[in-house]
Amino acid sequence: MIFKDKYILQNYLKEVMLGITIALKEIGAQGAYIYLKKEYYQQLKKNILPLIENLPIEIFEKPEGYLCGEETALINAIEGKEPFPKIKPPYPTEKGLWGNPTLIHNVETFYCIAKIAQNQYRHTKFFCVNGDVPHPGVFELPEQATIEKILKQTENLPSFDFFVQASGWASGEILLPHELRQPLNGLASIIVFNAQKHQATQMLEKLLDFFSRENCDRCTPCREGIYRLSEIAQKLVSNKIPHTQYQTIEDILQALKYSSLCPLGKTAAVSLGSYLKKLFVYDN
Repeated sequence: MIFKDKYILQNYLKEVMLGITIALKEIGAQGAYIYLKKEYYQQLKKNILPLIENLPIEIFEKPEGYLCGEETALINAIEGKEPFPKIKPPYPTEKGLWGNPTLIHNVETFYCIAKIAQNQYRHTKFFCVNGDVPHPGVFELPEQATIEKILKQTENLPSFDFFVQASGWASGEILLPHELRQPLNGLASIIVFNAQKHQATQMLEKLLDFFSRENCDRCTPCREGIYRLSEIAQKLVSNKIPHTQYQTIEDILQALKYSSLCPLGKTAAVSLGSYLKKLFVYDN
């Protein structure tokens, strides 16, 4: 659902490469990796290779899996290890790739570095708009634009009953139409759902299935928390959940948010909690 990185690499590859070379020079790095998911690797490597042939930069194809986007899992993958997250601290800037201090950023950051170096930075950001909209795509707009303004300016504000998931499907928070007058605050994605078309129960089941499959099972809060939420959700969708279990849901969400080893559990707390509170409207 968040496809801005591909868009930037397709349309602003030279700016991204300039940003990377500036970073290499400024921090005195010995080399760099461009880390791409399999789909992007196959589509973009032919454009990237000519630009890096005389630079200490390699392209690395990311293994499949949601967790591989986490920075320490990324480091493990490049080192040829299982792409699982590490406990932090130490952080990659202290001890990263092969034990060396490592700078990790996304392509939009390097694009911005290039724009700053060229005195062309205008405090804009790339936003993905997707879902039940007539004009899906990636749009460069002021970074503090509200969700409502983004949808209006891109001619994607629905006239039907809808809700929005901000920041991507797996990690996003559910927002209702009256909550859209706020910026995304560093996030990049707006997914619009037709409320009549998408059943909350089915969406919750898909989300729980996703987090169950992508879970590395290495930390108890995430492994057990998502399993217990799945159990409770089965009762919730059949209206068999007692009111006393609402506090149990809150306790599990808090454990996921504050005790999970990596961002998977933390994002699960945001998205699952949001679905439960906004779409099932239980009292907490």
